[in-house]
Amino acid sequence: MRRTYDDLVREASTVSVDGWDFSWLDGRATEERPSWGYSRLLAERMSAARAVLDIQTGGGEILAGLPTLPPVTVATESWPPNLKLAASRLRPRGAWVVADDEEPRLPFASGVFDLVSSRHPVVTWWEEIARVLRPGGSYFSQQVGPWSVAELTHYFLGPHDGSGRDPERARAAAEAAGLQVVDLRSERLRMEFHDIGAVIYFLRKVIWIVPGFSVERYRDKLRALHERIEAEGPFVAHSARFLIEARRPGGRAA
Repeated sequence: MRRTYDDLVREASTVSVDGWDFSWLDGRATEERPSWGYSRLLAERMSAARAVLDIQTGGGEILAGLPTLPPVTVATESWPPNLKLAASRLRPRGAWVVADDEEPRLPFASGVFDLVSSRHPVVTWWEEIARVLRPGGSYFSQQVGPWSVAELTHYFLGPHDGSGRDPERARAAAEAAGLQVVDLRSERLRMEFHDIGAVIYFLRKVIWIVPGFSVERYRDKLRALHERIEAEGPFVAHSARFLIEARRPGGRAA
């Protein structure tokens, strides 16, 4: 039996959006994955490191999914619900979870980490990352690229400038902090939203796509989009991702 608009809205408005696990969208939305395989590449780098820092770890999902963790593994997160999730996943594996406000300065001594990682950071503090890396250490990150999911933003907010998360800007910022960029690649990936509940859940969780989103604020647009999906099929958007690896000169590579 097909669920009504009100049923879909009610369900998506009340389900928890804590952590960075999108499994609630299984069967309701799809997104192509970058060809490089971030988790696999991160696991390879983890196996060669002894001290690792994962910044903005969310609920610790990425680290928890890796087969092994280095002897010293530290993760930072700022949002209390995510901190609790990350601690429950990572502390049993011997990792430290540190509350951090995601503003400089990182609460660590200089030159102590072989590897710093982050998946989809809100902001990258390049100078701080360079400071905490030991000579020869690397920063490895998958980030949101320009105009990511712009189709949804345009639908709700109208035209906007989504070019700020440009990989070449990231390269320039890394080099300005004294790091050497050794890998930089980007892709655009197809997304499909199969019902309005998937749209609502996604916008509640990924809050920068439509800042200030709420069902009440966008009720008319949500109803119209529901009717469009019912009549025409999935709403199609495109995410943007880029992979960047930057090394601090000196020493031996991790």
